[in-house]
Amino acid sequence: MKHSDKQGPTLRILTYNVHRWLGTDRKISPHRIADVIASCNPDIVALQEVRVGRVRAGEIDQAAAVASRLGMDLHFQPTIRILGEQYGIAVLTRHASKIVQSGRLPTQSTRPSFEKRSALWVSVEIDGQTVQVVNAHLSLRSGERRTQAAALIGPDWIGHPDCGDPAILLGDFNAPPYSRSYRLIANRMQDVQLSNSFGEPQPTFHTRAPVLRLDHVFVTKSIEVVDAGPVRNPMTRVASDHFPLLAELRVRKRLGTAMPSQAREGEFL
Repeated sequence: MKHSDKQGPTLRILTYNVHRWLGTDRKISPHRIADVIASCNPDIVALQEVRVGRVRAGEIDQAAAVASRLGMDLHFQPTIRILGEQYGIAVLTRHASKIVQSGRLPTQSTRPSFEKRSALWVSVEIDGQTVQVVNAHLSLRSGERRTQAAALIGPDWIGHPDCGDPAILLGDFNAPPYSRSYRLIANRMQDVQLSNSFGEPQPTFHTRAPVLRLDHVFVTKSIEVVDAGPVRNPMTRVASDHFPLLAELRVRKRLGTAMPSQAREGEFL
């Protein structure tokens, strides 16, 4: 860190594929997902496979209920709309925030796609510092996934003039570290799990037998990684088929900006 930098605010950011609130015990429980998130005490949450809306009369809007339970604002981008219900990605935050952009990622298919892969870009104000956050859920098809990864670091998203450092790109990329899709992004941004306290990056999928690292948090150069890793405990092992990935980050500030907040204590399990 240069001598002109000051230690900036610390934030906790979580990415979590919630599998439509469906646990490995086959129970749909948005409240359980909310409890998992609350136990991580995050400032910002990026969710994938989020169900929004009411399936039947009298049911709650599940995403809104989770956000309300957490005391967070909800920003949502649908990828599927079926019979009044929506499904997609979301960003939740307890700080002042606004959607900068949301939209489809490129597809290589010439046929209509059931699920249109998308990204959601939210600007978040933390202790006087603006942090750009882009949440994405990429394709299962390798060629299409590479195209989408290239788009994310291109001029419409992370490479956009308004998406300057500090910025965070995170989500379920369906891309293990040996994949070309992962390398496209990792060559441009820092993978937070390369700076974790476990000694080496840990897999995030599947919760019954974690063998794949598909969920990632990438940061730009002014963001220091304090710690990062999947949160593993009895509740996260059944709440979804992915483990939540939690990162504690410090955003460096220039002289003349507001004084930093104190880091909160927490553990990566």
